[in-house]
Amino acid sequence: MRVATYNIEWFANLFDRKDKLIVDDSWSGRHDVTKAQQVEAIAKVLTAIDADAVLVVEAPNTGKTQNTVRALQRFAEVFELRTSNAVMGFANDTHQELALLYDPYILKPRHDPKEGDRSAPRFDQVFNIDLDIDATEDQVQFSKPPMELAVEINSGQHLRLIGAHLKSKAPHGAESRDEAIRISIANRRKQLAQAIWLSRRIKAHLAADEQVILLGDLNDGPGLDEFEHLFGRSSVEILLQTGLFDPHAVAATGADMGQHPSTARFAQPDEGQFLEALLDYIMISDGLRDRRPNWRIWHPFHDPICQSTPDLQQALLTASDHFPVTLDIEL
Repeated sequence: MRVATYNIEWFANLFDRKDKLIVDDSWSGRHDVTKAQQVEAIAKVLTAIDADAVLVVEAPNTGKTQNTVRALQRFAEVFELRTSNAVMGFANDTHQELALLYDPYILKPRHDPKEGDRSAPRFDQVFNIDLDIDATEDQVQFSKPPMELAVEINSGQHLRLIGAHLKSKAPHGAESRDEAIRISIANRRKQLAQAIWLSRRIKAHLAADEQVILLGDLNDGPGLDEFEHLFGRSSVEILLQTGLFDPHAVAATGADMGQHPSTARFAQPDEGQFLEALLDYIMISDGLRDRRPNWRIWHPFHDPICQSTPDLQQALLTASDHFPVTLDIEL
């Protein structure tokens, strides 16, 4: 079975208010890319990775007239993808939903957010934690609540799949250096709180003898910014400490930070170059590590097959600023 996570930048912009796909020469949210170009590129990438289930990060919007599942299923129908069905968790207000495209002949997922307690509430609720050691609890909420799915594989295997998109640490809206520092620290503090909340939910599933796959855009990794030393560890390290495993995350925690894998590539116009970062992960619980897992980052320049396949390489660069990560595993 192949599972994937793919953050598709500005995917929501490719649908109208009634979830009809917009395929024309108007500009997409991507720089210098039309909607038609991005639509075709996304379809090429999803066809190439040929996954049984794809977590779509920044999926189309659910709102007054829009519906994420309907939009994704229409996209799959237009391009005859075998991942013809979709499921999502809690809708949010950001126009960036979390949803799973899947092959209904291979697996049956359903949204199944178990009730928790005060120390690990459901992801649509409020998490209380003292973030700054002032003896006063802060209230933390997810702008994009993680999606908890109960999954049955056609082989009879059952597992828990959790899709996540943790808060970005970028200081959006800052108008001065001091404000940027303040916002960056506040954002990292909230992101770490989200990781702790997520880790407690994962521990509860593991304690119930459930196998877990956590996947998505964690917007973090060891050594990614200068504020990490203030808090001692990254969100990724917090999640690995639950007993989950991802070889790219493990490599990043112990290797030269200039050498670790990357799953995203962001233009830096002022500097005339690109920033690469490891942000997207597929972590598995210990009970799945004997199922011959094999991870792959579909990076247009680092993956040999992608690099030697011009059409796929260009599609990856056109579709999004993130690249898919896949996990092949015997389930």
